[in-house]
Amino acid sequence: MARIAGRDLPKFKKIKISLTYIYGIGNTTALEILEAAGVDPDKKAKDLSDEELTNVRTEIGKLKVEGELRSEVQLNIKRLMDIGCYRGIRHRKGLPVRGQRTRTNARQRKGKRKTVAGKKKVTK
Repeated sequence: MARIAGRDLPKFKKIKISLTYIYGIGNTTALEILEAAGVDPDKKAKDLSDEELTNVRTEIGKLKVEGELRSEVQLNIKRLMDIGCYRGIRHRKGLPVRGQRTRTNARQRKGKRKTVAGKKKVTK
């Protein structure tokens, strides 16, 4: 099993799919990495030679992935909350940040429903 950037890659999948298991690498980035490393994207992860694996590691080393990227994202969110901008306030309150409606839906962000006493649905 190949280990890159602190993650074990699935060995029975194609390398272009296996690389997407690393946080910060999607389909497009995976193909760019493999092209720069000179590796066939349709090759299985277990079939990579040591030289190809080293080339892929060096290409990934040029990017910000896994823990480093996660911490940067968290710092960006913390900065938004500290300056008190609209997006920061939404993060702090645990509400949707990107303009979604909250009258209905938004359960993922808001959590389990809390019933409010005395509030009834108004019918016309």
